[in-house]
Amino acid sequence: MRKTKMAVTPLDSVIAELIEKSEHEVLAIWAADCAERVLPYFENKSPNDARPRRAIEALREWALTDVFKMDAVRAASLAAHAAARSVGDDDAARSAARAAGQAMATAHVPKHAQAAAVYAATAVCDAADPAGAAAAALKEREWQYKHLRELSKMREVDK
Repeated sequence: MRKTKMAVTPLDSVIAELIEKSEHEVLAIWAADCAERVLPYFENKSPNDARPRRAIEALREWALTDVFKMDAVRAASLAAHAAARSVGDDDAARSAARAAGQAMATAHVPKHAQAAAVYAATAVCDAADPAGAAAAALKEREWQYKHLRELSKMREVDK
């Protein structure tokens, strides 16, 4: 299996700055949303493998309940990464499963949200026609940035 070439866009540093200012629960929801947007790339390749979806669902459950069990978080994240290894050379499916694994890890370390979003953008890039791959990744990162800003604003209003 070759190493995934991660999507890089002009928005990466702006998103990283916003991540630094965002609350843990907001990042968890955002990471789950980013991973879920690209999950069809994995599920179309492996329709009977629910490990990445279960990781996203477990993260959403954590965000709602704040009940943290490290062994469960680790198991769900590692299961999604194992699913990524199972898809062979399908780069989009692999990146989508890795997005789910990184998203789940956000429950433990908020910074994993950044990796989840980058893997999601990479999945979009991997699935796109090579001539439009950079534009597709940038469009996904634009959505991610706007979505994180919206979630952060909603959190401020709820306080």
